[in-house]
Amino acid sequence: MIIRFETLIYALSQRFKKDIISADYETMRLQGGTVGNVYLVTGNAETVVGEKLPYRIVLKAQKKWERYGDPGSWRREYDLYTSDLGATFSDAFRWPTCYHAEINSEGNEFQLWLEYIDGVSGLDLTGDMYEQAALELGRYQGKLYAEQPAVLQSLTNLSNKDLMKNTYFHYRSWPVVYDYIRSEDCQFPQHVRQMLVDFDEHAEEILARIEKLPIVLCHRDFWVTNLIYTDEKIAIIDWDTTGWGYLGEDLASLIADEADINHMVEYYQRCVPAYYKGFSEYVDVSPITDHYVHEMIILGFGYRLVEWYLYTEDDEAKMNHVHTLEKIYEMKTS
Repeated sequence: MIIRFETLIYALSQRFKKDIISADYETMRLQGGTVGNVYLVTGNAETVVGEKLPYRIVLKAQKKWERYGDPGSWRREYDLYTSDLGATFSDAFRWPTCYHAEINSEGNEFQLWLEYIDGVSGLDLTGDMYEQAALELGRYQGKLYAEQPAVLQSLTNLSNKDLMKNTYFHYRSWPVVYDYIRSEDCQFPQHVRQMLVDFDEHAEEILARIEKLPIVLCHRDFWVTNLIYTDEKIAIIDWDTTGWGYLGEDLASLIADEADINHMVEYYQRCVPAYYKGFSEYVDVSPITDHYVHEMIILGFGYRLVEWYLYTEDDEAKMNHVHTLEKIYEMKTS
């Protein structure tokens, strides 16, 4: 990864709030693909008065690409970071600080220079950390819903509130997954198959009830790999799917998206009350008679898990997808 010296110096000057005149660097890829790459940049910076400062900073380079049903998502993080949305976060719930954001003259690639946050993430998160993430998410969404800060009206590049519903219908119209759970060849337990079939049969009425819930600003990729727990605080990365959604939508992702299968039911039981507790600090939730988080989990992950099962050749991964569906079934019966 070739880094422009002037850009690095500017980002580090913003990072340290000091005049940086030189810096060396090494890069290590944290994650990457064909359309975007994330690097950890490390080295030593020198200030104008000769002070030597070791540093770690994250560089995210994103190229233009198109996500199904959400064509503006590729540049959404750039748009959000250059808006005033950062002022809406709290010390306990926030995104990494952005020290510099730039987009090229063709408008098809951007770079973000971001704070590196070291903490617990992924399946290393404990039940207490899950619960705190749910609580702080509820507080954040509740505060925004109650106060409606002006920045929300200025955000033009957000995903549509019907993205979850549209994605579900897109999957449901795909014969590969739809026909499989109804076929004699299906290897899923009968109660799991029936859960998905029953949901399809009642989807319209379920969606009608979900659409009566408050519409809130959702991260829309709120899963364990995008959460970093440090010093009893929650930081969230990867905001490219952010948009309007329904109360509880992000919670469904936290519980079901490649989650800790052995604790899914426990985390569901712990996180839903914590989330509503946080939201209720700002909004009266008494008129809400059902949270529909379980239904949102099926909506967002039912057919997706079927797809993952069908398209992986790893036997252990296949069984994990089946077990996840079984845990989703258990949530409603526990």
